[in-house]
Amino acid sequence: MKYTITGRNVDVTESLKSAIQEKIGKLERYFSQDTEVLVTLSVEKSRQKIEVTIPVKGGIIRAEQTSSDMYVSIDLAEEAIETQLKKYKNKLIDKYQDRKTFTKEYIEQDYDEDENEIKIVKNKRFDFKPMDPIEACMQMDLLGHNFFVFTNSETDTINVVYKRKNDTYGLIEPE
Repeated sequence: MKYTITGRNVDVTESLKSAIQEKIGKLERYFSQDTEVLVTLSVEKSRQKIEVTIPVKGGIIRAEQTSSDMYVSIDLAEEAIETQLKKYKNKLIDKYQDRKTFTKEYIEQDYDEDENEIKIVKNKRFDFKPMDPIEACMQMDLLGHNFFVFTNSETDTINVVYKRKNDTYGLIEPE
């Protein structure tokens, strides 16, 4: 695997690079040798954060982990990606159908799909009331949700507002 390691507010030392290549390198059994791995390390106050992105044909595999120790964050990110790969193996292979991205062993290995299958357990229907994004954020807070789907009265399109980690809001709108 080919690594691109960058740091924000942190010096990427040789020991960090080797820890990343050792831990994330465990994932090499799933990917071909020419797979690119983008790793971003950042430090904000006492939070040590790692973002690992692995582009595959048609999508990305991504993990973001935060802890008080960068080495713990690296371990957590590796575990998260491995869990994703096992959980969604059949879907990844079927969807991307570019089997050269993944190793033969990964493609041939069976993972227990039943325990990780996505199940929709509740279905809701409601009318969309046109509103502006600020009103949608207030409605989302009143409901206690972390996202809210609405018809934007300004653009007459379906939009989504969502709560971000730092108590700010995001808006998703179609192009």
